[in-house]
Amino acid sequence: MIGAALDLGAGRRGVDMGPSAIRYAGLDARLTELGHTCVDLGNVETAVAEATAPGDERARFLPQIRETCARIADRVAGAAADGSLPLVLGGDHSVALGTLEGLAAGAYGSGGVLWIDAHGDLNSPETSPSGNVHGMILAAALGLAGPQFEDGWQLPAVDRSRVALVGVRSLDAGERALLQRLDARVFTMSDVDRFGVERAVRESLTHIAGPGFVHVSLDMDAVDPDFAPGVGTPVRGGLSYREAHLALELVAESGLLSSLDVVEVNPILDRENETGKLAVELAASALGARIL
Repeated sequence: MIGAALDLGAGRRGVDMGPSAIRYAGLDARLTELGHTCVDLGNVETAVAEATAPGDERARFLPQIRETCARIADRVAGAAADGSLPLVLGGDHSVALGTLEGLAAGAYGSGGVLWIDAHGDLNSPETSPSGNVHGMILAAALGLAGPQFEDGWQLPAVDRSRVALVGVRSLDAGERALLQRLDARVFTMSDVDRFGVERAVRESLTHIAGPGFVHVSLDMDAVDPDFAPGVGTPVRGGLSYREAHLALELVAESGLLSSLDVVEVNPILDRENETGKLAVELAASALGARIL
């Protein structure tokens, strides 16, 4: 377990407390109960907004985010090289770039990714309406976010033919344009309504399977805010409680999982740590928890 208490990539404060909320909800005990040996490496060092200038408004706090991601990448690479499964606790979704870069630079080389999220995170500094880096991070991992993300990174970290998104229901114009050029499987919530979450996740996993790593990045705003209220960018009409669990159970069933991010838990906006508790339950489903 690697904590990344970073909120510089988001538009609202509070997700820096996400790793603590998830730990407090009993993640270690739940995974130990499943038979896993858990090693908590603590939190990587991060900058704080109050002591940091935002810099370029098209990609706010990008140098500081990159420094944090480099620290995440080092710990992820070390864990993967030791044969462990890295579980990164966010923090905003920009931390996933550190996870993916660490996997690619470490034991695996480039791989595939399943992005479970209400958003595409496929903007660039030129297309982003907000300048928030957490909305650019999948594009960055694919080497498609522009020159601001190129210097000092071994990108792309993800094979551009092995990307799948599930639960999408909020895309910007630039993200739609990029998806037209990508060989990605995209299951919007309309698709999930039509075909069911099982088909969406199974087809996604088939699409991203292959050499290197298979990473699952779970943004808690993929779940409907009725079940996960403590997120910074909630969008109504998301995955239900059971759909979310089934999605992660299918990940475990596939045997493909190399690493997992659980991000965007914002305790300031939560109700009695309800979203932190759900994050623990969903991580457990991804790592083998079953009803029977």
